[in-house]
Amino acid sequence: MALLTIQPSGKTVDVAAGSTLLGAIMAAGESIAHKCDGKAQCGSCHIFIQEGRKTLPRIQKLENEKLDALVGVSSKSRLACQTLMGEEPVTIELLSFV
Repeated sequence: MALLTIQPSGKTVDVAAGSTLLGAIMAAGESIAHKCDGKAQCGSCHIFIQEGRKTLPRIQKLENEKLDALVGVSSKSRLACQTLMGEEPVTIELLSFV
């Protein structure tokens, strides 16, 4: 289990390694859009990884292609539905402009 901190609420939750960030965010009771049910087709679960980015698995082709098509993407951008939690603490920011 690793600690996930969700901003801007500051909520923290223990998450099992290998769980999607989307599932962890929803299990924590936070609201996040996910129009395609986790298939990396819509980009609505776009988040920023504020801390712990290097401890997460690398971006795969499908996620990278969707991020390339989104507005407001930065080096901190990931899709919560495609990002698996690692073994180290991670801080994310839920985006309000999505």
